[in-house]
Amino acid sequence: MTDTSASLGPLELSNGSWVVGDSGKDHWVQFRRDGLYQHEPGSEGQPIPWSRIMLGMNLTMGGKYPARGSNGFGGLLGGLPGPWRGHGSGYLHMTLRHPYENWIARFDRHPRHYPGAHLVFLQLLTTQVIDAGQAHLLGDPEWLGRVVARLAPQRPRGWRGMREAVTRAVEAEA
Repeated sequence: MTDTSASLGPLELSNGSWVVGDSGKDHWVQFRRDGLYQHEPGSEGQPIPWSRIMLGMNLTMGGKYPARGSNGFGGLLGGLPGPWRGHGSGYLHMTLRHPYENWIARFDRHPRHYPGAHLVFLQLLTTQVIDAGQAHLLGDPEWLGRVVARLAPQRPRGWRGMREAVTRAVEAEA
């Protein structure tokens, strides 16, 4: 059972934990108390402890490495009404330590539209929490739920306003 009343782009509450991507499809990433868990067909999945994630988290839609910005052509199509809605993938990009490596986690899109503000909020939130050395908070479903509930209805203008909104939401739950 998925609750989409509180979501932040591809991040949603599903069966008591927060996941990035459509957990009813093949590829999705689960935020657990002990770290990220990459779900893929034909594999046992890949756990990544929160302590290994460094330098924030980037989000791309439609392509692993789009030519410009964070959206590839498929990412733009997947958000439009019509036959392409919900098709395509997104990716979480991270740098891991011990050993150092760049790691990319793929997730499948939901059929719903992801507001641009939500995509920016998600990237800013994960990066801010990781950079503060508190990545483990992303695995706390109650904490993350309260932060998402604060951010989801907001529509600030500009990068500065978005960063400030994320900072206020995180500080309110400290």
